[in-house]
Amino acid sequence: MALTERKYGEEHPYWAAGPFKIRLPFIHYRWEMAETIQAMIMFVVAMAMIPLLEKYLGLPYDVALAYVVVCGIGFMLPNLLGTPFVPGWITPAIPVVLLFIGDFEPGPDAIKALVALQLVVTFIFFFLGVTRLGTKLVNLFPSSMKAGILLGAGIAAITGEISEGGRLATTPYALSIGFAVTAYMLFSLSFRDLIEKHRWAKIISSYGMVPGTLIAMAIGWVIAEYPLPDVQFGLSSPAFGEMWNYLPWTIGFPDLELFWLAVPTAIIAYIIAFGDIIVGQSLLDRVDHLRPDEKIEVNVDRVHIVTGIRNLIHSLFAPYPGLAGPLFTGAMATIAERYRYGRGAMDTIYSGAGVFWIVGFIALFMLPLVTLFKPVLPIALSITLLITGYLCISVAVEQVDNATAMGVAGTMGVVLAVYGAAWGLAAGVVLYFIIEKRTKKALAEHAGEEHAEPIHIEEKAADYGNA
Repeated sequence: MALTERKYGEEHPYWAAGPFKIRLPFIHYRWEMAETIQAMIMFVVAMAMIPLLEKYLGLPYDVALAYVVVCGIGFMLPNLLGTPFVPGWITPAIPVVLLFIGDFEPGPDAIKALVALQLVVTFIFFFLGVTRLGTKLVNLFPSSMKAGILLGAGIAAITGEISEGGRLATTPYALSIGFAVTAYMLFSLSFRDLIEKHRWAKIISSYGMVPGTLIAMAIGWVIAEYPLPDVQFGLSSPAFGEMWNYLPWTIGFPDLELFWLAVPTAIIAYIIAFGDIIVGQSLLDRVDHLRPDEKIEVNVDRVHIVTGIRNLIHSLFAPYPGLAGPLFTGAMATIAERYRYGRGAMDTIYSGAGVFWIVGFIALFMLPLVTLFKPVLPIALSITLLITGYLCISVAVEQVDNATAMGVAGTMGVVLAVYGAAWGLAAGVVLYFIIEKRTKKALAEHAGEEHAEPIHIEEKAADYGNA
C-alpha cells in the first residue's frame, strides 16, 4: 500500500520539484513483487558491464563493481524524478564506443577518452533538453543516415560476439542456445501465438530476458564453458576508496583534442538514445489506452535533462562504456506488458519501473547473488549485445522505403562498424548527397510519386527469364 492514492483517470500523485516530479516507494506507489523477482536476476545485466570495464579501462574487479554501483544509483533517478521509463545504457552505441576507446591504452588514456565522450554526451542532452531542440535536431538527419547508424551499431554488436576472438568461439553452446531462447521469446511470431492461447506462455513472457539468460548460464556451468561459482555469504564490498585512483579527479581531465575526437561518437550515441525515447513512448502508447485509470505523462525534455544528469554523474565518478541511456528496452517491454492487465496487476507504471531498479541496486550488495553470477557475467553481456544487434538491424530496415536509401544506409553501416563513428558519419553524408539527395524542384515535380530506382532488380530478373 502507498500513503497517497490516485484518483481515477488522473496522473499518479507526486511532489513537484521544479521540472521534476518526485515519487517514492510506499509513499507514492506500492511495492511490486513481480518486478522484485525479475530484478533479483536481471541485475546481472548491470553487472555485465564489468568485463568491459576490466578490458577497456584496465579496472580491477572490485573497482569495476564500484562503478556499477554508481550506475545503479543513476538507474534509480529517472523514475524518482518523474520519468515513466525503465532506464538503461545506450546499448546499441556500445560497439561504437568501444571502437572509439579501443584506440587508447587501457588505463588513464582510455579513461580520459571515455570521460571526454561522456561529457560531450552530457552537454548534448542538457542543451537539447533545456532548449527543447532534441526532436528538431534528430529530424534533420535523413532516414537513410539514421538507418545507417542503427545498421552500423547492429553489425558491430553482432560481429564483436561471433568473429574470431569473440565470445561465441569460447562459449559456443551456452551463447548460441541462450540467444536462441531469448530471441524466440522476445521476437518469435509463433511464441506470440502461444502467449495468446496459453497462460503459462504469458507468464514466462513477462520475465523477458530472464529465462534465456538463466538457460545460458546453466548450460555454461554444466558443460564447463564457464567455471562453477564460488558462492559466498555476506555483503559485497565494492572498492570505493581505490576507485578514486581511476577517476579524472586523480588521473586528470581530458584535453581539448580528446573532446573534438569524441564528437562524432557522441552524436551517434545521442541519435540512438533519441530512438530509444521514441521506442519507450511507443511501448507506453500500446498499453496506455487499456488503462483509463491512469494518465501517463512522457515529458521528453525531462527525459533529456535526467539522462544528462546521469551522464554527468558517470563522467565525474564512473565513466561508462555503456553511457547512460533513457531506456532498458527488454525490461520496459515486459513491465509495460504486465501493466496492461489492470491495477491489480500493477498499480501504476511508476511502481513497476521504480521497484525494478531499486531491487536491482540492492542486489548489487547481496554477496551470494554477486558471487553466484560473477563467473557468467560475459554471457549476460553477450546476450544483451546480440539482442541489441538484432533490434538495431530490424529497426534500421523500417527506416527506409526504397533501394537507394537502403544502399546508402547499408554502406554507411558497414563503414561505421569497421572504421568507427567519424568515418561512418562522413561516409553517410557523402553518399547521401551524391546518391540520394534531390533538389527541391525535383521533389515538388515528383511529389506523391513512388521512388524511381535507377536499377530495377525485379524487372531485370524478369527480362533474363524471358530471354
